[in-house]
Amino acid sequence: MLKNFEEVYELLKSKPKRKLAVAWGVDNHSVSAASMAIDKGFCEATLYGDKKMIEAVCEEEKIDINKFTVVDIPNELKAIAEAVTAVHNHEADVLMKGLCSTDKYMRGILNKEYGLLPAKAVLSHVVVLQTPNYHKFICFGDMAVIPFPDFKQKLAIVKYVYNVCKSLGVEQPKIAMVAATEQMLQGMIACTEGAEIAKMSDRGQVPGIVDGPLSLDTALSKEAAGIKKLRSEVAGDADGLVFPNIESGNVFYKTNTQLIPGVRTAAFVAGAAAPCVLSSRADSIDTKLNSIALACLQAK
Repeated sequence: MLKNFEEVYELLKSKPKRKLAVAWGVDNHSVSAASMAIDKGFCEATLYGDKKMIEAVCEEEKIDINKFTVVDIPNELKAIAEAVTAVHNHEADVLMKGLCSTDKYMRGILNKEYGLLPAKAVLSHVVVLQTPNYHKFICFGDMAVIPFPDFKQKLAIVKYVYNVCKSLGVEQPKIAMVAATEQMLQGMIACTEGAEIAKMSDRGQVPGIVDGPLSLDTALSKEAAGIKKLRSEVAGDADGLVFPNIESGNVFYKTNTQLIPGVRTAAFVAGAAAPCVLSSRADSIDTKLNSIALACLQAK
């Protein structure tokens, strides 16, 4: 089981290099992250965007522009479309958002002609969190794509979180359906649907070992689970978390990244025809590098 992002980088070195297409890759953080991924030996990168802007970034960051393939497209929307098309046509394995806004990036992914959305697929945002306050990676969703997942979408998120855990070397991922309480309260959808999905897990209808409802403390703390006398294979040792809505997932993510020193993260959009790195334009180079690595690990 992989325990940190350095181990992810090392694992990727033993695999074939992936081809990365960066949509409107004209900003310092995206170009620097792609450069570091190339230097670490697990991908090749093509930057779609204004070549003059890319040259200026490379000069400022002291990066050799020749390590990239640069497709000179001064128009942002056209650059996004060309990057998405490259992945659609299997000329690249992973898509990455550069300086463009999330709505423009997602419109490219969802385009009916050249996009990356399979029929009836559910897109979801999966995050991997490395924190000094937990004994292993935490994978979770959704914090950025599905505002209020219905039952079918929660099943999809469980599958995506399970797949990411497996890619990180977890033999039998333990996934918690997070709610405000670990008690079975009929008036709370997070509780009732969490319990239903947990029962489906018992019967082998969903992958992994899933339990719910579980409050966040019982999902992550053996002490809390013990005090509450909770009997569960998942409690206190969860590999994955499925949040009931985008607010709870987003707040969990930002609480960790803003208030806990030493936290490192990675994220991508799962459910598309290829992994799609979706980071904030303000995210650090480290987060974007980790996200490239995580997406390359998922690429087929």
